Amino acid sequence: MSDPVNHPSHYTDNPKGIELIDMIGHLSFPKGAAIKYIYRAGKKGSPDKELEDLKKARWFVDHMIEALETKALPTPDTLR
Repeated sequence: MSDPVNHPSHYTDNPKGIELIDMIGHLSFPKGAAIKYIYRAGKKGSPDKELEDLKKARWFVDHMIEALETKALPTPDTLR
């Protein structure tokens, strides 16, 4: 049975039984967020939601690229 708060199905449906939080817990916030949005894209039943999740992932990837190109370190204010 799915627990939509603690163990939502779109994060726990890995065939190996590994929950997403366990896969990304050791990554930086931007990397983990990008992977989270890619992982759940298409799992909420709506093409609009899938596109939205992929755009969110792209935002985090673009932010990391920009930070590396400018050698700027991300801060909480730049992650909003």
